[in-house]
Amino acid sequence: MARIVMKFGGTSVADLDRIKNVARHVKREVDAGHEVAVVVSAMSGKTNELVGWVQNMPKVAGADHSIYDAREYDAVVASGEQVTSGLLAIALQAMGINARSWQGWQIPIRTDNAHGAARILDIDGEDMIRRMKEGQVAVVAGFQGLGPDNRLATLGRGGSDTSAVAIAAAVKADRCDIYTDVDGVYTTDPRIVPKARRLKKIAFEEMLEMASLGAKVLQVRSVELAMVFKVRTFVRSSFEDPDAPGMGDLLNPPGTLICDEDEIVEQEVVTGIAYAKDEAQISLRRLADRPGVSAAIFGPLAENHINVDMIVQNISEDGSKTDMTFTVPSGDVDKALRVLGENKEKIGYDVVQSESGLVKVSVIGIGMRSHAGVAATAFRALAEKGINIKAITTSEIKISILIDGPYAELAVRTLHSCYGLDKS
Repeated sequence: MARIVMKFGGTSVADLDRIKNVARHVKREVDAGHEVAVVVSAMSGKTNELVGWVQNMPKVAGADHSIYDAREYDAVVASGEQVTSGLLAIALQAMGINARSWQGWQIPIRTDNAHGAARILDIDGEDMIRRMKEGQVAVVAGFQGLGPDNRLATLGRGGSDTSAVAIAAAVKADRCDIYTDVDGVYTTDPRIVPKARRLKKIAFEEMLEMASLGAKVLQVRSVELAMVFKVRTFVRSSFEDPDAPGMGDLLNPPGTLICDEDEIVEQEVVTGIAYAKDEAQISLRRLADRPGVSAAIFGPLAENHINVDMIVQNISEDGSKTDMTFTVPSGDVDKALRVLGENKEKIGYDVVQSESGLVKVSVIGIGMRSHAGVAATAFRALAEKGINIKAITTSEIKISILIDGPYAELAVRTLHSCYGLDKS
């Protein structure tokens, strides 16, 4: 028998009928004799509603601003998961299963004091482990913990995935099952490429790249934790019949296994194609080529919480001037331009240019480490379709290409096909 952590997202617990369906999934594992913990998100749409209430409250109360205490934000927003955990515990009890709900502070899950975007520091899972051994199902409210100020702290959007993997590591679970509205990780977005295939296995590093480069299946921090603590993680569908053949398979349940690359015998050269819309490009022209210029640019941007991604630098023939080009999310362009303008004298650039509406398309695969010509294949295929490349960045297992937004779907389909990912 095994110790399993099951996580269910917002769409999986969107209403009472779906919570009942989740309870059936949990019951299947309990009936098989496993020790089970369940981590739940808020019901679909509830977190957005709660956030809206917090943001509007200051002005409704008569303030001339929308500033609020982040600690009270956490107190309100974390209530969505508290409701779901209690409802699921009631559903399980109605099915004759010994279950109780846990809030983050009861375990406790210790976090730092970054309210609204806290990071987990430690989890004391001893009491929960003891109760699981006694046959009790732990139903845990995801997305939350206890800060050093003894106040509730939330982990940021998508934090329930992080909660689940962290709890799986703390209780030394045999696996962590992430139930969502898709039945696994695909070679690319099936809405763009109908021939996209569900992957049976994907390495932690590949999934980390996929998640950070636009794939919405898992939250990036949860994959980082799974990789660090070697938590075998299955991505599964909560909408499949809980009692269908194979759903209770301990070693190979239906879905995609995210694991160490040593578990993957047949490594493909390219595993998948990811894309991220709403990218913007900023170029600083005729910078003085001297030590400290990069720090003068990217230091202030980091201080203002602007995430910089692709960076390309060109050097002039005489080495006195350089151009610096980088990408930021489209929503951060105005803020980035303001920060750069405030630091123009310190940076020493001549002119700044920006362009929005771009898309980053990425080719990912651990097999790229040992195969030459992967990048050339991509460039050739895009050129044949008349797609112009604006910037390129690479790593051992990734090639990212910046292109004009209207060509996004064509580029994804082209790359998916040229690497043979269409083939079953």
